[in-house]
Amino acid sequence: MSFRAQILTLYPEMFPGPLGVSLAGRALAEGKWACDPIHIRDFATDKHRTVDDTPAGGGAGMVLRADILGLAIDHALEQAPDLPVIAMTPRGAPITQGRIRQLAAGPGATILCGRFEGFDERIFEARPVEQISMGDIILSGGEMGALMLLDACIRLLPGVMGAASSGDEESFESGLLEYPHYTRPVIWEGRTIPEVLRSGDHAKIAAWRKQRAEEDTRLRRPDLWERHIGVRDQSPSGAQREETGPEL
Repeated sequence: MSFRAQILTLYPEMFPGPLGVSLAGRALAEGKWACDPIHIRDFATDKHRTVDDTPAGGGAGMVLRADILGLAIDHALEQAPDLPVIAMTPRGAPITQGRIRQLAAGPGATILCGRFEGFDERIFEARPVEQISMGDIILSGGEMGALMLLDACIRLLPGVMGAASSGDEESFESGLLEYPHYTRPVIWEGRTIPEVLRSGDHAKIAAWRKQRAEEDTRLRRPDLWERHIGVRDQSPSGAQREETGPEL
């Protein structure tokens, strides 16, 4: 069974968009995944196809109406009841590579794309919707976040990247940033590829890559590093040993 993406959006013409080219585009053509945009305005109940209204309590902007969203989500659940429903919103939980792998291993996802000031909060009380954020940024709408989420999932589908091990050593897969890469020419503008990578000694290369991954994570992403050493130092009983500092 292929991975199915249902996207609830006010701009269905944005899909598949960039996912129609490169690896994702080839996988789409080969039937490894399916893209089904659903226009939220199709569930409006007035002649103007209204989907939003002014925020209760006042304020700028408009808010997507819960009644219209409820109808759209119900339709999507009828079409594919086994797909999790995910709303793209900066108020959601930050996405992780672990969650991406869970989604990629499943049947797909129904993705709800916000616009304007966001969603009427009651939709999350009334429907089984998981709120996800793609980072501490604000976009014009959820569509770009949905494209990012789908790209992250699609590349993990069997046969999309080619070798099954292609993504094993990438950033976040082990809780660390990935080590740096180099390629020819050996010398470029006076800068040389590290000697160890030219040594042919696979044990030394692996040790160097591990050290650089740890160093770069500690310096660039201390939040990831703290989580990494917490997991690394967890004993079978659940107790953690005292950490005196990162060992590199």
